[in-house]
Amino acid sequence: MIRAMTPDDLGQAVAWAAREGWNPGLSDAPAFLAQDAEAFLMAERDGTMAACISVTKYGEGFGFLGFYIAAPEARGQGLGMAVWQAGMVRLAGRVVGLDGVVAQQDNYRKSGFHFAWNNARYVALAPRVAPPDAMLPRAHSVPFGALIAYDAACFGAPRPAFLRAWIDTPGHVALVLPGLRGFGVVRPARHGSKIGPLFADDAAGARRLFAALVAAAPPGPITLDVPEDHEAAVAIAREAGMDKVFETARMYTAAPPPMARDRLFGVTSFELG
Repeated sequence: MIRAMTPDDLGQAVAWAAREGWNPGLSDAPAFLAQDAEAFLMAERDGTMAACISVTKYGEGFGFLGFYIAAPEARGQGLGMAVWQAGMVRLAGRVVGLDGVVAQQDNYRKSGFHFAWNNARYVALAPRVAPPDAMLPRAHSVPFGALIAYDAACFGAPRPAFLRAWIDTPGHVALVLPGLRGFGVVRPARHGSKIGPLFADDAAGARRLFAALVAAAPPGPITLDVPEDHEAAVAIAREAGMDKVFETARMYTAAPPPMARDRLFGVTSFELG
């Protein structure tokens, strides 16, 4: 049986994501549900979750697919495909994006997805950054409508409910560059902290924002996911002494939504885009 997840089910899906090595944020689930409360589907067998997927709607024409996982004991039995098909039905008529395992690109192509670029995860125990030259303003200091517009220009679609939860969640530190020339968030994860998004008008601003977010994080590993074809973004990670640990293939079913990719220095989330 395919059905929508309850909040308790979503907790199990996040645990599965952690088991897969995706290192989800500790408080990601409420923000994900704020964007689309019915986005998470599961295949249930004998009263337990056997496979799951997230199919998040943004606006009228975009969707993002993530959390596509089957329990190890349920793989090869068609349950993953069943929940995939249900998810794609939910996003019918929309351009759909995903960050998939590179080795599965051929399978995604068979389902109508086309390669756009690779994203790479970089991690460091203590990134090497210059001490912030000054405190940056919190995201709450700018009009929320302006923040929605800046985020939408970088992401490709407005996501106000998600954004509100993302900056309001306890433990999340959301900062902006003066004049709203950049926006970023650092949040606690299963292992250390994750930075995402990292949006900025230029590389100098992205470096300044990155350094401030690193300084705001508690001691421990820092994770940053960057588009590999954005040389300036990759340079920031490498200059900080971060190591590449894996990559994903960003793919879409049609042309990606318009976005200011030159401002994209760090992906918000592999699960929701």
